[in-house]
Amino acid sequence: MAKTLYIGNLPWSATEEDLSALVSPHATVLSARVATDRDTGRSRGFGFVEVEDEQLQGAVDALQNMEMDGRVLTVNEARPREPRGDSRGGPRPSGGGGRRW
Repeated sequence: MAKTLYIGNLPWSATEEDLSALVSPHATVLSARVATDRDTGRSRGFGFVEVEDEQLQGAVDALQNMEMDGRVLTVNEARPREPRGDSRGGPRPSGGGGRRW
């Protein structure tokens, strides 16, 4: 089973390869992803690394507050993504509704 690390406060220049190299001495890296802005493609300053379940806490302990290119990293287990509402910020209607005129 795998779990996901959240790594925040990344340098803007960090790549997926950098994330993998950062975590690999502490856990088996299954995948690594730097979050990017949808419009510009630039890094959003955080990323996710999938590791073996039993190795997650050791990686968190080893990497928390580590410095990378002058930035102190924030590392913890990633939380599940919250459901998103519609573009107006409210919940999406359930059922095949919508407005009827």
